[in-house]
Amino acid sequence: MSGSKPLVLQLEHILGFRPVHLPYYELALMHRSKIDDHNQNNERLEFLGDAILGSIVAEYLFKKYPNQQEGFLTEMRSRIVRRETLNNVALRMGLNKLVQFNQNDRGLGRSHIFGNALEALIGAVYLDIGFTRTRTFILRQIIKTYIDLDQIEATDTNYKNQLLSWAQRNAHTLSFETIEEKQEGSRKVFSIGILLNGKLLATGNGYTKKDAGQVAAQKALEQIKTLSK
Repeated sequence: MSGSKPLVLQLEHILGFRPVHLPYYELALMHRSKIDDHNQNNERLEFLGDAILGSIVAEYLFKKYPNQQEGFLTEMRSRIVRRETLNNVALRMGLNKLVQFNQNDRGLGRSHIFGNALEALIGAVYLDIGFTRTRTFILRQIIKTYIDLDQIEATDTNYKNQLLSWAQRNAHTLSFETIEEKQEGSRKVFSIGILLNGKLLATGNGYTKKDAGQVAAQKALEQIKTLSK
């Protein structure tokens, strides 16, 4: 682990409490690029943390916005728990200094593995101290500290829709194609390509085709902005 401080002290600073069962957290910080065995990396904890985070965020939004309809609440939850948001939170928390991954793979450091590790960390917190205190951790240490709800509400994060609207306005032909599906550990990774007027403009990877398409669309929009300068 990074740094001269013992891991338990680094985690205490991030979590706001001292961990009881440290092995849960060590597992949460172990990416599959270091250990492919799913029992020794953080994928199972990520699955658990994803479910817990989603339920707590849903409850929080339900209470915060008593007059909003289901569609608004669903969209807000999606924006909060999406990979890019969680990855930014994880970086601001300093999880990138603790996650164990193959640093020779430069692409990993630019991917969303730190956001995935944050979900795994939530799973570890749940197993360590239970649901009630995990809820407190998420509300205090994540949502109220790192999530700007006004900004999230005002920001359109559906990059695919933005790209499609741009193509329609400018009379361009746009298509999304699955370039590759491959198995990484216990999960499938999809690669989606975006073709603009028949030429490859951008690609994106994700654990679902939807996520990969959004990543590709975001990259495509960035390229379009660069070319139009």
